[in-house]
Amino acid sequence: MKIITLCGSLKFQKEMMIVAEKMTLEGNCILTPVYPTLDNIKRTEEQLIKLKEAHFKRIELSDAILVINVNNYIGNSTNIEIEYAKKLDKEIIYYTDIIKDD
Repeated sequence: MKIITLCGSLKFQKEMMIVAEKMTLEGNCILTPVYPTLDNIKRTEEQLIKLKEAHFKRIELSDAILVINVNNYIGNSTNIEIEYAKKLDKEIIYYTDIIKDD
């Protein structure tokens, strides 16, 4: 079983959840970002740092990352995650490549 962390803009949350389910059903262990669930909660800078640290820990624990790059969009934060995964010699998989196989 391959452990894969999803990376990408939170504006692609719906696509991320669809991919997470599909990849899990194919026998992978999928780690996802923590998505904001309450609009009325303002996060502190310390909380945002903790969320970021937790996400980078997910990357460390993974065999690969799956970049959700809808319409080939990759933002600055996702680029940082990709570079971090590369430094750790993780496999990098792109959403736009796997959807061509469907």
